[in-house]
Amino acid sequence: MNLVIISGLSGSGKSVALHALEDMDFYCIDNLPVSLLDAFATEIKEQTYKNGGNVAIGIDARNHPDQLVNFPDIINGLKNKGIHCKILFLQADDATLLKRFSETRRKHPLSGTGTPLADAIVKERGLLTPITANADMFIDTSRTNVHQLRDLVMEFHDKSGNSEFSLLLRSFGYKHGLPTDADFVFDARCLPNPYWQPALRALTGMDDAVIEYLDREAVARQYYTSVEHFLGEWIPHFKADNRSYLSIAIGCTGGQHRSVYLVEKLAHYLAGQAVEVVKRHRELE
Repeated sequence: MNLVIISGLSGSGKSVALHALEDMDFYCIDNLPVSLLDAFATEIKEQTYKNGGNVAIGIDARNHPDQLVNFPDIINGLKNKGIHCKILFLQADDATLLKRFSETRRKHPLSGTGTPLADAIVKERGLLTPITANADMFIDTSRTNVHQLRDLVMEFHDKSGNSEFSLLLRSFGYKHGLPTDADFVFDARCLPNPYWQPALRALTGMDDAVIEYLDREAVARQYYTSVEHFLGEWIPHFKADNRSYLSIAIGCTGGQHRSVYLVEKLAHYLAGQAVEVVKRHRELE
């Protein structure tokens, strides 16, 4: 049985994620009480479904706080029963959530008399702490559209059935905002910027001319070597800690040249180190 638990902040895209899994022939249930999770998973494990045992469950802050506190123990109990369980947590920054609720005129499940929307969002983050502490993957949907989110959920499904360690390498531009779902962030803005070379301005870090330009710069080579050494030394420790997923973000000013260049070089190096690597260039996408 392959059980995927979808959780996250209201307005972050949980329904989109569940629908994406449903399209992949998952048996999906939304807003299941945490107190019923163990009994439901145990019961459904004993049944045979045409989907081959792929089940997705949505759990959110509408659960009673006392039930959410017990979430880690319930998950450990399911794993002890041999149920393959992965947790995907969706989040977004407060400004994005406020905008989405304002545009859709939906009511936040925790807002009401005496609890304005902004306070409800803060309260929800606190209530979901037992789930975030056990999540296998985070997706920040602040700058993600529906189609990109569906692609990421499909990618998560592919990885959830694989016990191998997976590494996400992502480039981004600081002027477009810092990704909040990264485990490590490296700042490459101190490196020479190809943007100021007229012939390179319209190119990206995947173009040969930009690669040759940065390869000639001693400080760029030193920076890359330092990051490569750091990841090469510490990734085995994360794998040994039974982590199945690690997210690394590298940023430059615009997310077009230096960060892309570094992600491409690191992906090539790590792919030869028996590490499954996924590349994302946020600003180029």
